[in-house]
Amino acid sequence: MKGYLIDKDIELKDLPSKLVTSDPPVIEEGSTEVLVDVYSAALNFFDILQVQGKYQVKKPFPYVPGAEIAGIISKDSPIPEGCDFVPGKTRVFGAANGSYAEQVTAEYYQLQIIPDGISFEEASGLFVTWPTSYAALKFRANVKPGEWVLVHAGAGGVGLCAIQIAKAMGAKVVATAGTAEKLKVCKTVGGADVVVNYRDKDWQKQVKDQCDGGVDVVYDPVGMVNPSLKVINWNGRIVVVGFVGGTIEKIPANMVLLKNCSITGVFWGAYIANEPERIPETWEALMSMLEKREVKPTVYERVYDGLESLSEALQDLQARKTWGKVAVRVRADPEHPPKGKAKI
Repeated sequence: MKGYLIDKDIELKDLPSKLVTSDPPVIEEGSTEVLVDVYSAALNFFDILQVQGKYQVKKPFPYVPGAEIAGIISKDSPIPEGCDFVPGKTRVFGAANGSYAEQVTAEYYQLQIIPDGISFEEASGLFVTWPTSYAALKFRANVKPGEWVLVHAGAGGVGLCAIQIAKAMGAKVVATAGTAEKLKVCKTVGGADVVVNYRDKDWQKQVKDQCDGGVDVVYDPVGMVNPSLKVINWNGRIVVVGFVGGTIEKIPANMVLLKNCSITGVFWGAYIANEPERIPETWEALMSMLEKREVKPTVYERVYDGLESLSEALQDLQARKTWGKVAVRVRADPEHPPKGKAKI
């Protein structure tokens, strides 16, 4: 088995030039784990921080980074009691530590069966961003049909999910991004009704002018709560999703009072411990949207081919050269061959 074995904090450009070969993972008898042949691994920004030793959760060395995969249950995999996966056949996606490798072990309940018509590259990026966006918009913001939803960083991994989910809920969406290309992605790939460049000095005026005077919900993975308070409607809801902008804001409580709005957070990773009943509810809703083609997984126009391309892929993600979900193809998908460069 090949994989990226990290033995110290490094810069992305210094990722090992040669992949490490090791024995396949071993699953102990009675475990709830299965063995997965990885076909695609999705990238997340926290992977960058972890490799560089800057993430809040520090793994003991040595380790293989990565957290999201899509693949096939290995023909040699044990099948835990209560699991109906078929070795060598069942196509799955989900969470697995050490996803930047040819094989991984994963808890079977952390995996979902890939819906028909979805490739490994598309499926590999579903497990983190899609339920996060659904939980934010459904459980925290309670989006209603006809409301205006402002999605910041709309061309990002979570942003494009949020745009599509909000639209599937019957909302109208205004999305922000920082370049003309990414604004086009928000509109043509995500389906946003209105797009605004957040670098424009008058972006808030543009939002108000084009969204009937303001928005009802703000979806914020960046750290733009304070400027968004100027465009939130009476009884509006702001959902804090993350801080990719690098700043954790101090929020003026008087503005929250004057707008009669609420500010809430979403931490999908903690639902399994605090509200486990929401997990199946969320996946049932998302699978229904996917099967009805109300939403579509969005993968960056370039799929990075082979584990050898991981360093470049992570650097491009860090430099914000990408949009949507970034994936590394570990093996070719026999059912969904590469389609070439996507058009936006």
